[in-house]
Amino acid sequence: MVPYFLRRIVQAAVTLFVAVSIAFVLGRATGKPAALILTEGASEQQIDELNGKLGFNDPLGVQYLNYLSGLFRGDLGVSYKNPSQSAIGVILERLPATMTLAVTAFAIGLVLAVVAAVLIHIKGSQTLRALFVWGGSLRQSVPDFFFGLVLVLVFSVALGWFPSLGYGGGPSLVLPVATIATAQFVLYVRLLDASLSEQTTAEYVRTAYARGKSHPAVVITEMLPNAFLPILTVAGLNLAGLLGGTIIVEQVFAWPGIGVALIGAVSQRDFAVVQAGLLVVALIFVVVNVVVDMLYSVIDPRVKLS
Repeated sequence: MVPYFLRRIVQAAVTLFVAVSIAFVLGRATGKPAALILTEGASEQQIDELNGKLGFNDPLGVQYLNYLSGLFRGDLGVSYKNPSQSAIGVILERLPATMTLAVTAFAIGLVLAVVAAVLIHIKGSQTLRALFVWGGSLRQSVPDFFFGLVLVLVFSVALGWFPSLGYGGGPSLVLPVATIATAQFVLYVRLLDASLSEQTTAEYVRTAYARGKSHPAVVITEMLPNAFLPILTVAGLNLAGLLGGTIIVEQVFAWPGIGVALIGAVSQRDFAVVQAGLLVVALIFVVVNVVVDMLYSVIDPRVKLS
């Protein structure tokens, strides 16, 4: 376990280093930010002075070394649009809203998918399979932004049941969570159904029946843990992506999350915020991947960490 963790730490450090380096290069490739930060009537001299103050007149190599130096000190700079706030502070301020939306939608979608897939195989009902799988395919064919707008038109505008925009507690979660969770549900129920179907002819399943286990017990205690292993990787990547910013859904529902903050920072060339945001997203991916590896060994003891 110790060598494994050490190897994962090294891999995480390399991943984060590559992520921040790419963010730095791509940010500088779009030009200098002073013209967008200053008012429209700013002179060329004022623009050049601000670029110099921000360090954008230095050679690219010098800018990169200065950035890495600040990064190792834990200083990611300040927001160019709001110099009173640190770049990482802008991202961390938005992180709770994104985490609330992402984790809630992910958990609901995954749990419902597990329940649906287990019911399909316990009941052996083709009707249930058609309802969940083919009905889910219809949902999957609809883009999230359009599905979200339909929910707003029906449940907010027409019926007035839920708020349509913003982050203001439980009721405001319903529509954006429903938009993401239904898409998550469709993905997982199809994968789980296919994976459970593969397990039905396995030797250990026949052995479980021979020992006198009931069909529901075999499905839940024997087949489901094995069927869930292939889903775990997909679920981990999806969760990391959701935590990194559900950009489209956040835009539709004016949700104050990381995705909206990064889009605004990119359009305003607020490079410090972009770099801080990408660093947080990369860190989330690294942490989630390590957790997924740990869960593999918990769910299936045969999986050894080498």
